Amino acid sequence: MDGWRKFVRQSADFMLVGAPLLRRTAARQRRHHRVKTLPILLLSLGVFCGCVSKSKAQARAQAAYLAGQNAALRQQQAQAQPPGVTIIGPVQNHDVPWVEGLTLVQAIATANYLGQHDPKGITITRQGESAIVAPKMLLTGRDLPLEPGDIITIRE
Repeated sequence: MDGWRKFVRQSADFMLVGAPLLRRTAARQRRHHRVKTLPILLLSLGVFCGCVSKSKAQARAQAAYLAGQNAALRQQQAQAQPPGVTIIGPVQNHDVPWVEGLTLVQAIATANYLGQHDPKGITITRQGESAIVAPKMLLTGRDLPLEPGDIITIRE
């Protein structure tokens, strides 16, 4: 029984002294394992979750803010100014801003007609429908009122 008592006593001593040592060793191994896998885990989170640096996040936020401000400004400008009149042909300014009471002669003068000769034909397109106007009619003093969005085509 002496051998048995010695074995029990060694086991008891081990339990008193060795068990905490084993627990500490296991804790170290788990910690070491965590330390090795933590960078890999963080890297994979960054790649798959779309994580970005603080500066990139601030840049994206600022770009989104500016895009929203620009969109609001464009919308405000579109509401403030109705569409103008577009003139196709030999003119210096193809877009004439709309004003109340704008006429065909005023629009052609504002666009600054650059043709060498009198125009051969003028077409006014309004909401998909076209009307041909004789240029000589304008020389007699008759004028036509325009509406926002009209397209005037001048043939030379």
